Amino acid sequence: MSEAAGIGVYALAICLMVGVMLGASWALGPRRRGPADPNPFESGILPLHDTHIRFPSQFYLVAMFFVIFDLEMVFVFAWAVAVRPAGWAGYGGMVAFLILLLLALAYLWRSGGLEWGPAPRRVART
Repeated sequence: MSEAAGIGVYALAICLMVGVMLGASWALGPRRRGPADPNPFESGILPLHDTHIRFPSQFYLVAMFFVIFDLEMVFVFAWAVAVRPAGWAGYGGMVAFLILLLLALAYLWRSGGLEWGPAPRRVART
């Protein structure tokens, strides 16, 4: 069996498994809905007020920066495993990558991308 055929069989098996799981949940799931079904439910307590909380955009920015820098650290750990075969060229590439990371972090810090609170007021100078 060729490599492409093996991947095709794997993809077909995954699609079949997902279809069986979705079909079983539809066939075996409950049919009627109760009066409290559309309400959010947590730990057995019905909510007393609106459950939609607005997060400031800084929260999402910091979360995205965390994910980006976390994925870059995965790259550094993978490089650490293969440091000997990579030689000096791999070392130079990683140093350049880390310098680029530090520059990106300095830019984020300087531009205020990591600030949680409201932006400070700027006093107009005359």
